Amino acid sequence: MNPTNQCRSYFDLLSHTIRALPFEQVNKVAELLFLAYERQSTVFIFGNGGSAALASHFACDLGKGTVHEGHNRFKVMALTDNVPLMTAWANDSHFENIFAEQLANFAQENDVAFAISASGNSPNVLKALTFAKEAGLRTMGLTGFSGGRMLSLCEAAIVVPCENMQVIEDMHVCVAHSLFTCVRDRISDGAHESRSRPLLVRTAGK
Repeated sequence: MNPTNQCRSYFDLLSHTIRALPFEQVNKVAELLFLAYERQSTVFIFGNGGSAALASHFACDLGKGTVHEGHNRFKVMALTDNVPLMTAWANDSHFENIFAEQLANFAQENDVAFAISASGNSPNVLKALTFAKEAGLRTMGLTGFSGGRMLSLCEAAIVVPCENMQVIEDMHVCVAHSLFTCVRDRISDGAHESRSRPLLVRTAGK
């Protein structure tokens, strides 16, 4: 196959996969993320490889792109960002522990564990989700293929219905951007509404 046809075939698969996305689950995850913001819970995002890069990217978008002066900020942390801490846990105990042990340090009940794994079977992701459920966190994530073992550990999960790893990763970025946009706009709507309310007028003697 020549490069032009190969690219067209790839983008055709992307287009087909977009139309097949489980949008009811996208909506559910967006609602849970906004609920985390309202409750001022912290969202912890994690994954491996390309999913680790997306965890950092998604945390950046949620942490900075939702800011409105005078209003609460979105509490979010990518567990992929502290390389010394990850390698310390990997070297001194086991690579499976690199996310779960960070949750043990930082997470509180009703916080959110947000996992990203194309296969849904990454051992360190599964261990972190298991810890999260036992610690009273809400669990959600992005996966692909048939969802893997991650599905049974997530309250809500968006499964990209595709067997191509690169397309799954592309779609995870698109879904993360759509989730960010939904949350950002909900927060923005609330900020604008509160600014438009008339100030209370103090009456004499009060």
